[in-house]
Amino acid sequence: MLTVSDSFSAHQREWFAETTQRAREGEPFAVVSADYPHELLRAMDVPYVVTQWWASIVGAKRLTAGHAEVLAAAGYAADVEPYSAQGLASHLATGEEPWGGLPRPDLLGASLGTPPTQRLYTAWARETGARYLPLERSAETRWELSPTWWEDLRHDWDTALEPARLDLLQAELAGVVRGVQEQTGRRLDPDRLAEVLQLANEQAQANREARDLLAAARPAPAGVVDTMPATMVPQWHRGSVWARDAARALRDELAERVAAGQGVVADERLRLMWVGRGMWGDTGLYQHLEDTHGAVFVWSMYLALAADGYERQCAPGQDPVRALASRFAVMGDELRMPGWAGPWHVEEARRHGVDAAVAIADADPFVVRSLEAAGVPVLRLDLDNTAHDGGALARRRLEDFVAGLHPVR
Repeated sequence: MLTVSDSFSAHQREWFAETTQRAREGEPFAVVSADYPHELLRAMDVPYVVTQWWASIVGAKRLTAGHAEVLAAAGYAADVEPYSAQGLASHLATGEEPWGGLPRPDLLGASLGTPPTQRLYTAWARETGARYLPLERSAETRWELSPTWWEDLRHDWDTALEPARLDLLQAELAGVVRGVQEQTGRRLDPDRLAEVLQLANEQAQANREARDLLAAARPAPAGVVDTMPATMVPQWHRGSVWARDAARALRDELAERVAAGQGVVADERLRLMWVGRGMWGDTGLYQHLEDTHGAVFVWSMYLALAADGYERQCAPGQDPVRALASRFAVMGDELRMPGWAGPWHVEEARRHGVDAAVAIADADPFVVRSLEAAGVPVLRLDLDNTAHDGGALARRRLEDFVAGLHPVR
């Protein structure tokens, strides 16, 4: 295990205890989705918890099945967006919840990437009395995109993205700011937002350096079972000094392991890519083939997206709110939008030298097709990431799959 993981986990527990205490003492508190502009809340000093992080904690504690029963008993469809519904379930649950439970929010926020999202957060707001501040999602209209969009967006976001998409989200972010001000009395300082954005940029740069180290190293210095939490705990604090320094600590530890020739396994024979959300309730699935087959999951979307999806340099004279809009207007396009997601995943497979990919139920079918068209074998697993246990069948299918692979190196 990476040594930074222990310190990150300890920090997260201390932060959550402090944040929930502040909320229970009457300070404003928000729960927002992963693709929501957290940076606005940080700049306005509104503590928040991310829906998907909470779902990962619920999953790790193996409470998802019990939460499904709670949702069903309250009249909600337990099988619709179960990953995002864990916060609502925690509010409805009467039993003991992880880490002392999730406080009742004053604010809820989500980007409307799927039709059920609106209904889910509306129900959550009704059950808790929270003010709900949604953001619309726009869609790409161009038939052709730059083949290196992930590089273009760092500095040229204002010309690389469609103006209409930026205009819409910039206006909606102004509405979120007004809503937060009305609910909390806290105002947005543009200089503070610019500072938060720059810290997030520096964090993204460190993540990119970490990604590149891992991609180039043979053997891999860490697998996704380590890099997923070591990436995502700092991501939930994006725009803070601690998060920037934590990303640098992850990069530095990976560099030390590479320099020492330390790998996940002594005899690395296969490098695998995980396509889809993480199996937070059964991370042992990723390590199942390490000792027997020398097969290491070296790639997940978490570190890769942290490396390529967030940096937006804001030049003098540019509006930091518009720069923030450029970050979130396309959030999720990297993973599921045709024209965006396929080329990026293929490039990531090439960069990491993967021999094959494993895709679960929520993996985008266009991404899977793009990988296969590029010559990357893909195992499709009909597996939901909220499952507590990938199960013997999934493990047998993994074993059979890798047995038929031949390393490309």
